[in-house]
Amino acid sequence: MTQKITVIRGDGIGPEIMDATLFVLGKLDTGFEYEDADAGLVALEKHGDLMPASTLESIARNKIALKSPLTTPVGGGFTSINVSLRRHFDLYANVRPAVSFPNTKSRFGDGVDLITVRENTEGAYLAEGQEVSADGETAFSGTRITRKGSERIVRYAFELARSTGRKKVTAVHKANIIKSTSGLFLAVAREVAAKYPDIEFQEMIVDNCCMQLVMRPEQFDVIVTTNLFGDIISDLCAGLVGGLGLAPGANIGENAAIFEAVHGTAPDIAGQGKANPCALLLAAAQMLDHVGQVENAERLRKAIVATLEAKDSLTGDLGGTGNTMGFAQAIASRL
Repeated sequence: MTQKITVIRGDGIGPEIMDATLFVLGKLDTGFEYEDADAGLVALEKHGDLMPASTLESIARNKIALKSPLTTPVGGGFTSINVSLRRHFDLYANVRPAVSFPNTKSRFGDGVDLITVRENTEGAYLAEGQEVSADGETAFSGTRITRKGSERIVRYAFELARSTGRKKVTAVHKANIIKSTSGLFLAVAREVAAKYPDIEFQEMIVDNCCMQLVMRPEQFDVIVTTNLFGDIISDLCAGLVGGLGLAPGANIGENAAIFEAVHGTAPDIAGQGKANPCALLLAAAQMLDHVGQVENAERLRKAIVATLEAKDSLTGDLGGTGNTMGFAQAIASRL
């Protein structure tokens, strides 16, 4: 059965890693059709808008998008494109796996296999009531946490753990100090956890969580937390397994889902064929899981691991001398 996917090629190295990813997906029997849509600097130049209405319409129509990194211009009142997309489609669950891979520049060659589930639509990133005093001496920004937002993200984490055979969910908070917002999140997490007696539940203060992740990451399985803490923790976890070049991300809501490489656009190497496509390929594996093509997702992940094990055509960030498409071809040959 054919399924149409909105493809956003992005800025900088985005088009290169997208071409590589679609090449590999083309070797799988996915039944996907692709609809190109513009966003970022390319869209600003072509349409005068970082996120044209036609792109939003494409995502709404297809309900699934695969996205390369985008550039939000600094200054000029531009809002983060990623934040805007998450709010527009209410993509409340940001899902970031971190898994050890062979032959990477990581302090943990094995033993890391966890998922960070980050609330994506409220918390500190709402930045409500932002203001700076006239004398420039005081700044204020509000944070809002809701019972609804907390409940659905914690429930998502437990359902994810149950459906993937994971055994533990850790709710990360700062309720000892931030007793209102973080306190509400923790209280709701406890309520939801009580409904999943088959899954171990753990509470952990965010600073201790960061220390424990660096010391013994193997103790974690699924981490669920609020927006700001999740942003920080998920990048920390990427660092445990070799960096953002191996870090995929999914943004999931009730009516749409966007899968992406979470790293930046790397304009300094754009057009040179140096970019590592693994993050977007791993995001594509998440997309395959999401649409029920679990076998294809597993084939893709195994092919990536086998290529890393063989050190075949690896890009420079992984210690090789290969190029973007050569690396993709090596992966495709192992599907």
